[in-house]
Amino acid sequence: MASMASCHTLATLSFINPLPSHKSTTPIANLKSQEGTLQSSLVGTAIIIGKTMSKIGTASSSASASSFSTLPSALLFDCDGVLVDTEKDGHRISFNNTFKEKELGVTWDVDLFGELLKIAGGKERMTTYFNNTGWPENAPKSEEERKAFVVSLHKRKTELFLALIEKKSLPLRPGVAKLIDQALAEGVKVAVCSASNEKAVSAIVSILLGPERAEKIKIFAGEVVPRKKPDPAIYLLAANTLGVDPSSCVVIEDSAIGLAAAKAAGMKCVITKSGYTVDEDFQNADAVFDVIGDPPEERFDLAFCRSLLKQSVS
Repeated sequence: MASMASCHTLATLSFINPLPSHKSTTPIANLKSQEGTLQSSLVGTAIIIGKTMSKIGTASSSASASSFSTLPSALLFDCDGVLVDTEKDGHRISFNNTFKEKELGVTWDVDLFGELLKIAGGKERMTTYFNNTGWPENAPKSEEERKAFVVSLHKRKTELFLALIEKKSLPLRPGVAKLIDQALAEGVKVAVCSASNEKAVSAIVSILLGPERAEKIKIFAGEVVPRKKPDPAIYLLAANTLGVDPSSCVVIEDSAIGLAAAKAAGMKCVITKSGYTVDEDFQNADAVFDVIGDPPEERFDLAFCRSLLKQSVS
């Protein structure tokens, strides 16, 4: 059914549920006057702090090293949507160009791709989509051949995506480099944990963060674990490999499935909403922001991450 692409609506993919509304955030500078307490009136207008809300004063660096002695053992970053907002104009475009090259008659529009992102992993995303909407007419018929077909599609999609990264067509999100630099300067281990292809993640880290940072950042990506987010396997593997206790790690995520993985691993989790996740439910997050941010629009820093661990031992 080569003509199916333009016909499928969001209703076709009934395996994905609608999402609740989102809340906005406020720069650190505007929160400094409220140091000491975080009033409940801030919820929905500035910063959402999970179960620690009554204990955290502000997200600013005024939560200094002298105030909190517990550094995170590791900062663990998701990649897509956290380091770079790659989904709409990166991965989606690369999928569609691959489908066009292979004459599959499939196009994932912006809204549909947003729904498909609830499925972790590009190969899993394509398989679920084809299983629910019908396989293209020129796709293989047997299950084993279809698996190989999806693998070949994903390989080509990754090649096209890497070309975009090499051109630096997609920038780092604000504050990412700053927070990583703060962590490395304090001896905090840094890793990237992603369901995306390892080559794609490595390219983002090495090209956009630079080789000097990249050599200090451990990458866990692709098929490194048998089960992808929301399963905690990738975060538990990262903690084990880095030799740190999961409870001493702070995860930076942008999605509900990433949040679920981090919390199931027993880690603190800060959400920085991305283009496709602004309406997701982050009720169980330890904190929620629109972005990490650079001064003067900085939302949080390493001292704030430190303060989250302080709550666990208070």
